Amino acid sequence: MQGRILQVGVILGILALWEGLPQSGVINPNFLTPLSDVVATLWQLVVSGQLAQHAAISLQRIAYGLGVSILIGVPLGLGMGWWRTLEQAFDGPLQAGRQISAFALFPVFILFFGIGEVSKVVIVFWASVWPIILNTTAGVKGVDAVLVRAARSMNANGWTLLRKVVIPAAAPSIFTGIRLGGAYAFMVLVAAEMIGANAGLGFLVLNSQEVFRIPQMYAAIVALVIFGLALNRLLLGIERSATSWRQEAGA
Repeated sequence: MQGRILQVGVILGILALWEGLPQSGVINPNFLTPLSDVVATLWQLVVSGQLAQHAAISLQRIAYGLGVSILIGVPLGLGMGWWRTLEQAFDGPLQAGRQISAFALFPVFILFFGIGEVSKVVIVFWASVWPIILNTTAGVKGVDAVLVRAARSMNANGWTLLRKVVIPAAAPSIFTGIRLGGAYAFMVLVAAEMIGANAGLGFLVLNSQEVFRIPQMYAAIVALVIFGLALNRLLLGIERSATSWRQEAGA
């Protein structure tokens, strides 16, 4: 409880400084818009439908890129964690690939896929797939061997063992990877939309700065924070729902 109070106090203090410093002239309000003006501008973006339009485009790109990452990363991670031969075959290329920044590869993606939607989905995929693979692999490897032996003693083998024992036991680690992938996806997409896009939240931030609509720029940044937190909460809610049996078992 005390930690929660301290957390709220720090947030309120930051918001108060945001409002007070430009209002008092300590910071030029042309560079740091007062919080009250940012909130008013954000509301205007909501009412006009402009925010919803840009947000829908960004969220669609994230959904496609993160969705493909899950479809590829989770099965590959399960296989690498369960079959040592598969891990030995893929570990080297995966360790090398995860060292390459998605930003460094963005020119390559544009070269191959153009400056349209596909390149943005691919960069989201590249950024988000690695934590999913690695956390899924680690989750499978961390499954209690006693559970596996007990299941095998009851003639559970192959897909049944994987589905009934391994995947449920590794689920928390898998969902941690998905949440990390979602966070990385959001970050790289915003940067990608600043480089080559005519719509999206990242584009809205950069375009507002270029035409010197500073309150709108800060409003778009606040919207990014809100949507990022909402995405994390959504994934956390899905994780809790999918692993509710663990809480019931521990009760």
